[in-house]
Amino acid sequence: MVSSTLRETIFRAAVDHVAEHGPDSLSFRKLAADAGVSHQAPYHHFTDRRGVFRAIALDGFTRLGESLSQALLVPADEQAQSLLAAYVEFALANPGHFRVMFRSDLCDMENAPELQAFADAAFDLLVDHVRTRLGDAASIDDIRARATAMWSIAHGFATLYIEGPLEKKIGPVADRRAFLRAVGRQTGIA
Repeated sequence: MVSSTLRETIFRAAVDHVAEHGPDSLSFRKLAADAGVSHQAPYHHFTDRRGVFRAIALDGFTRLGESLSQALLVPADEQAQSLLAAYVEFALANPGHFRVMFRSDLCDMENAPELQAFADAAFDLLVDHVRTRLGDAASIDDIRARATAMWSIAHGFATLYIEGPLEKKIGPVADRRAFLRAVGRQTGIA
């Protein structure tokens, strides 16, 4: 197996494991077994669990940034709803990534500047959207507060849906989108 292909196989096994079992149970021995590789193979591509989690988070923030950028390709009055939906749909389609991306205990983002830059870039898309919507008269504090509210609603919704409580209450995709529209209207963020 070629080294980059082996790394990708190990990476995919890690993402799949986290999606199904959560990040806390991931070990290199389990990862090697899931990937069908030698027990030492994960160590050749990732120095430790933190390295695996950082790779998952970096891939996740890259994908999230792409999803949010695509969400902005709609008319201006639809962008807030599009951003909320894109965030939630990303999380639901990528639970392995989502469960790792915001866990500082797993990624130690403060000591990973490249990872922090990708995380900041995703948040900055929300900030830029709010800045455009509110105009030049808005203070940076108001802009960041509104962007943080959007992020918090989308993140909380996605987390509750992935972990189970909301799925039972609101059902399929169309209902999720309707719910997000209603939340956006009620909170004034969308």
